Amino acid sequence: MNADVRRRPPARPVTVACALYLLVLVVTAVAAPVLAPYPPDRVDLSVRLTGPSAAHWLGADELGRDQLSRMMFGARVALAASFEAVALGLAAGVPLGLLVGYLGGWWDRVAMRLADVAGSIPTLLFAFAIIAALGRGLTNAMLAISIVFALNLLRVTRGAVLVERERAYVDAARVLGLGRFRTMVGEILPNVAGPLVVQASIFLGVAQLFEAMLSFLGLGVGTGTASWGQMLDRSRTYAAEQPWLPVFPGLAVTCTVLAFNLLGDGLRDALGRAGDTGLPWGRSRRRPVIHATGGAVSRMALLTVRGLDVRFPSEDGPVAVVDGVSFDVAEGEVFGLVGESGSGKTMTALAVAGLVPAPGTIGARAVRLDGRELTGRSDAELARVRGPGIAMVFQDPWDALSPVHPVGRQIAEPLRTHAGLSRRAARERAAELLAQVGVPDARRRLDDYPFQFSGGMAQRVMIAQALACDPRLLVADEPTAALDVTVQRQVLDLLLDLRERFRTSILLISHDLGVVAEVCDRVAVMYAGQIVETAPASRLFAAPRHPYTAALLAATPRATEQVAGALRTLPGTVPEPGARPAGCRFRPRCAFAVGACAAGPVPFADGARCLRRDELVLGRE
Repeated sequence: MNADVRRRPPARPVTVACALYLLVLVVTAVAAPVLAPYPPDRVDLSVRLTGPSAAHWLGADELGRDQLSRMMFGARVALAASFEAVALGLAAGVPLGLLVGYLGGWWDRVAMRLADVAGSIPTLLFAFAIIAALGRGLTNAMLAISIVFALNLLRVTRGAVLVERERAYVDAARVLGLGRFRTMVGEILPNVAGPLVVQASIFLGVAQLFEAMLSFLGLGVGTGTASWGQMLDRSRTYAAEQPWLPVFPGLAVTCTVLAFNLLGDGLRDALGRAGDTGLPWGRSRRRPVIHATGGAVSRMALLTVRGLDVRFPSEDGPVAVVDGVSFDVAEGEVFGLVGESGSGKTMTALAVAGLVPAPGTIGARAVRLDGRELTGRSDAELARVRGPGIAMVFQDPWDALSPVHPVGRQIAEPLRTHAGLSRRAARERAAELLAQVGVPDARRRLDDYPFQFSGGMAQRVMIAQALACDPRLLVADEPTAALDVTVQRQVLDLLLDLRERFRTSILLISHDLGVVAEVCDRVAVMYAGQIVETAPASRLFAAPRHPYTAALLAATPRATEQVAGALRTLPGTVPEPGARPAGCRFRPRCAFAVGACAAGPVPFADGARCLRRDELVLGRE
């Protein structure tokens, strides 16, 4: 739900009119014993089948019972039946849809096939079967309708969750160590509440229509009970004598159904989020476990990664997006990971945290954080590492922060999960963190929503959330890409200040070599899923050893250069994972390639993945 839309009421007059009509109907139903001029079952044969009059505003039925009084008491039956059916449907359908949509895999496949089978049965036939098995009565009739509603709500919830689970704020919650239940209920459910509210409103009208139909057929309320459907049923026999009998209950049913449906339309316009199209049907949310493949591990670094692979299935077999990546990040170090878009930088960072989206698989000889081996651990075990061990700052803070929760709650959530703080203590700590990252008037802004912050301030909120549990490693994925130069400078200074204050190691992912040169201690250059060069930042920028590194540097304009004409570029593009060339993957774009570069895989040795690393003299032109 867009927070700025969520704050305003529906503006269309039709929606307001429908809401007022339904409010009057609810008040009438609740106060029927007081407002009704006569008891609904009072018989007076002297006024039998009379039309509207001063004594009986809507006339009297075949037993002389006051139509207005029966209409008021009939509203109680109509609303009770509608809310009963929809409440049962929500109670069953929403949790199931939330669960199967989030977990995916065989949970999703089995649930949807069962829903398809049950949904193929016409609603009325399904209701008749339930009533035949359990007997007549309003409760049994509405139970049948609620099962149909539950199946529909399961589909709606599941579809919305399939979209929401891929958003960055869900990954942010997971990297903060929130468990599945808290992620589903606390993060995803509030964000899918909009379409559920709309659907529930529409179903209230549908339930009212079914109640009237079943009562009309004699399968709803008991004989003698005031019900609009039963009033319509009785009016058939006496319509020739008194044509007014079916008019008012028919109008009541029609107006109530239309009011619920038009209210649903208004809520959809007010609560709907634009752009939520294209559902990734059948995708699984189960995170892949990092599988160990053996090998020695360095024990000198805070983070050690050896032989990291990330593969996704394709028609031609598994395709490696990240292939044999190895690097170390020392305590208190800022380690840069650079390369063009599509090089595999972000996927490498997600793999380290165990957040690669399914159906991707992760393999590694070792992934070790602060002496703790992460390979072979389940997602639940990794959740205890995320937050205090690894935290992430994403590129787009507005996408990574939940739009329906105040920022104070989002910062406090990992504190309550990992540190066990009370709500009050977590809120106090959240205010301190906001102040530490430079948000003015931090305590007052705890109740603000992400959309109320500028890009730079929202990024500070994201950093405060990431730092909530004092993580040993902070992964910053393009943290300044969407910011202007002045704000970039402020965010970078903040990251460096936090590194000095908390001795937090930082894995900085960026395509901006200027940023990397300014803040990183060491740099790894990635191309087509592999690391092609690793070196201290000062040496890498002064004397690159791989032609790709040199080409990136040559394509980066200097502040002292006077640009005349077109800027220098690096011809070609990064090859797709399934179409990478044999041998050196940079060979088709390399000015120094020779025949041997295509002979076979190029090993990474002496800090570079190049056969000619010792004979070439590379540098920025």
